[in-house]
Amino acid sequence: MGKYIGLDLGTTSISGLILDTESKAVLSHRSVPNDSEITTSEDKVKGYSEWDIEQMIKLAYSVLSDLADESNQMDINAIGVTGQMHGMVLLDQDNVSCSPFIGWQDQRCNQFFCDEVTYLEAIQEIGQDYLEKTGCHLSAGYMATTLFWLHQNVPESITNTSSCFAPDCLVGHLCGIVPITDPTNAASAGVFNLQTGTWDADLIRKLGLLVTQFPEIKPSCTVVGSVSEETSNIIGIPSGTPVSVACGDNQASFAGSVSDYLNSLLVNIGTGGQVSVFLDKYLPTHELDVRPFLQSGFLLVGAGLCGGKSYRVLRDFVQQIGASVFGIDDTPNLYSDLNRLASEVAAGSDGLRCEPIFSGSRREPDRRGIWEGVSTTNLTIGHMARSLIEGIAEQFTVFYEEMQEIGGVQLRQSLIGSGNGIRENQLLRHVVSDSFSTSLTTPLYTEEAAVGAALSSAVAIGEFNNIQDASRNFIRYNFN
Repeated sequence: MGKYIGLDLGTTSISGLILDTESKAVLSHRSVPNDSEITTSEDKVKGYSEWDIEQMIKLAYSVLSDLADESNQMDINAIGVTGQMHGMVLLDQDNVSCSPFIGWQDQRCNQFFCDEVTYLEAIQEIGQDYLEKTGCHLSAGYMATTLFWLHQNVPESITNTSSCFAPDCLVGHLCGIVPITDPTNAASAGVFNLQTGTWDADLIRKLGLLVTQFPEIKPSCTVVGSVSEETSNIIGIPSGTPVSVACGDNQASFAGSVSDYLNSLLVNIGTGGQVSVFLDKYLPTHELDVRPFLQSGFLLVGAGLCGGKSYRVLRDFVQQIGASVFGIDDTPNLYSDLNRLASEVAAGSDGLRCEPIFSGSRREPDRRGIWEGVSTTNLTIGHMARSLIEGIAEQFTVFYEEMQEIGGVQLRQSLIGSGNGIRENQLLRHVVSDSFSTSLTTPLYTEEAAVGAALSSAVAIGEFNNIQDASRNFIRYNFN
């Protein structure tokens, strides 16, 4: 039994923790806002999402340094890393980052390519015959789609370069090694062959790209390096501390939230959201994403862009009314006010219905949000907030219904909720529970993805036989 650090390189925040597998407790936790976005106002209009990857790594180092100070010289057995599994960074021939991190919210591939066809539509036309192999619908913000856009528009930017995922870039810095990925992250690129466990060279070639532009793949839950002496001097964690290969945040969150894989349904709501179930065998489907899980098995995932990002749209709208109409600029408790007003509205929002897909969906990027059923009695801020929350929850129940229709997915007995959207919004928690007609349970510890990353590092150095054993041993729940 030992102590492990898990680090989550997230969109909104960068978080880390120390967990103790003997006491089954999180001993320390640190989090800092991820304020490294550098997208200009002009580029935001174009749908770009760009981040300073070196600043993200500095923020991650600050979290690790705080954890090292908090550890009081306790021995750290290993470090695990997770983070945004979509998006990419370009590396030059010296494996130094030579581009911003282009994130999962980037929409440049929805620009028109030719003959009123967008880049994404052109890519999807190429990739549709490979869907059963890759398990995912190619979408804007994925590594392969972004590389395709760069190849078509600024080909010189990717000449003599390779690409990597943000969490793998962090591991590379920690260990002083070339960034390496695992299947859970690789699959998020959109060109990973689930059947062979390798990059799909034929699909990559048809996109006009090279396999060498994609990172090397190692098995999940394996050690890929150790903290370098240079990094140790910065973060205060001893050099030689093992570091496991980074894993995708969806899979890490599942491993850090679910103790009984085959009987649980996980709803994770953060900036976006997913509903996930574990499958021990591959189930081909064109309706939902199939993602490799850590070591073995798969996750069947309904991934939406609705979540905290959607609620923020309403928050910003109300804030703008306050500033432009009433001259009120300081509204620090606006989310709490929206939740209070929404709680005063009956379930069903008196007929007001919201589809909170304000930036499109992965399947339909041009789709936009809707409020319908507006009447003289339900056109209030409270009704708008309540209906939006109900719309977020409805998205996940629809995904779960699609899972049932596919076949091969047994009814899950436990509904698990994770992510800050679930933890910090009691009304959303209740609405999700009501939507699934069952009680919702949350893990005892926050930062579930970081917990999953830490557990993956414990598996990597041999404390547990596999990740399922690690989750079963460590995960506990709140039952209030």
